[in-house]
Amino acid sequence: MTELLQDPLAQLVLWATLLAVFTAVAVYLVGKFRGEALQEEQQERTANELLEKFRELHCRGGLSDAEFRTIKTKLAPRLQEELKDNGETG
Repeated sequence: MTELLQDPLAQLVLWATLLAVFTAVAVYLVGKFRGEALQEEQQERTANELLEKFRELHCRGGLSDAEFRTIKTKLAPRLQEELKDNGETG
C-alpha cells in the first residue's frame, strides 16, 4: 500500500479525486444555500409588491404589454388572497 502511495501517478489520481469530491460538495452546499435564500426572499414579497416592481419595469420598457398582462394574470389569485386575508374587497 505504501508503495502505491509513493507512485506519482497514484498520488495525482488520489489528489484529483479528493479535489473533485471537495468541489462537488462545495457546489452542492452553495446551490442549496442560494436556493433557500431565493425562496425566502420570494416568499417575503407580497403579490402587490411584485406587481409594483413589474409595473415599474413595464413603464421603463423592460416588459412588453403582453408580458405585463401575463404577469398580472398570474398574480391575480395571489392578490385576491392577500385582499381576503386583509379583510378588504377588490
